[in-house]
Amino acid sequence: MAGSPFASMWADLDPVGRDGRTGGYRRYAWTREDATLREWFVAQAHARGLDVLEDRVGNQFAWWGDVDAHVTATGQGGVVTGSHLDSVPDGGAFDGPLGVVSGFAAVDALRAKGVRPARPLAVANFVDEEGARFGVACAGSRVLSGAMTAERALGLTDVDGVSMADALRASGRDPGEYGADEDMLRRIGAFVELHVEQGQALGDPGRLARLRLDEASAGVDAWGGAVAVGASIHPHGRWRIDLPGTANHAGTTAIADRSDAMLLAAEVTLAVRAAAERYGCVATVGRLEATPNGINAIASHVRLWLDARGADTSAVRATVTEVSSRVADLGGQVAEQSWTDDTPFTADLTSRVHAAVRGGQDVPLLSTGAGHDAGVLAAAGVPSAMLFVRNPTGISHSPQEFAEEADCHTGVDALTCVLEDLVAVEP
Repeated sequence: MAGSPFASMWADLDPVGRDGRTGGYRRYAWTREDATLREWFVAQAHARGLDVLEDRVGNQFAWWGDVDAHVTATGQGGVVTGSHLDSVPDGGAFDGPLGVVSGFAAVDALRAKGVRPARPLAVANFVDEEGARFGVACAGSRVLSGAMTAERALGLTDVDGVSMADALRASGRDPGEYGADEDMLRRIGAFVELHVEQGQALGDPGRLARLRLDEASAGVDAWGGAVAVGASIHPHGRWRIDLPGTANHAGTTAIADRSDAMLLAAEVTLAVRAAAERYGCVATVGRLEATPNGINAIASHVRLWLDARGADTSAVRATVTEVSSRVADLGGQVAEQSWTDDTPFTADLTSRVHAAVRGGQDVPLLSTGAGHDAGVLAAAGVPSAMLFVRNPTGISHSPQEFAEEADCHTGVDALTCVLEDLVAVEP
């Protein structure tokens, strides 16, 4: 990446929200770090002469061409690429930012080739994709598309009890303006999100071979196995679980006299693992909050969050039902916070993207267990597709998340091919 516009953009982003101890990132919605990232996005857009539009949620779109005039004249929206800039707690550098940086780099590449788009093209930065602060993933695209109401989103709170509405006010925004935005949705005629792969399919030759569509062409790949086209997103959801106990002194309360919510949390966590194994899913308890959260105090309440996913909807639901039954036996409660059905990407657009990058070569189609804004938009009827860039270790949501420099450039090249095709003529 050295010396390239890609490298310059990557270097600008590198220190923002980075933890000096772990090397991971903490970039949460409507924080100081988020504001810095949003300012960076606007600066990159203006450096390229792109017009920045925001929707009612705060998602940013940097347009090359007059999209409103195009919609009025043709009834068709423009082409959008991009991803997000926020992170999970102690997250990696590539999840999200790779798609945004690659979008701007693809614009540069198209201009260097002398491309004059027949359709407007935008690079997008979706806000609050990870849901790390307020608990619901893809909040920006969910509210934009109407999949989640503004009322519900504004009432979500972070670990400090700050509501999203208050966070917006602290950022100089009016929560009354926050909500679904049909005008912006009409501007999006097609969305192609490039993302680092969050599994090891492209990094494992054996798994990659099983994804090949045409065994006769296996091993003949102009992209060196670094790129895949998205096929679908597995069903997934999040649930909040509340467990009761009684606060008491850790040194004077006999074991037999205790009602310890932390023990219930341990039982539930083990039940989650057992149910996931039974039904062939993945399920995780990755966050919990204990009250009063004192070393020498028995927990009177524990709140934990369940993330459950899998290739089969009925299996995921069965996992959650079994866990919910155990929670009820323990006197607790379960509340669903989000659910997304199995989401295939738009068939026609995916075929076109695949053709643009395949060119007769062996580029695999890849389904994923990770949620993305592209999936939310696809479920809302917006033509959407994805490209994945190889992650050699398969590690994600961690400081160890990684993509090789050459593979990042290959991803930009593939995205450039796709965008050049899409902006040339109407679909």
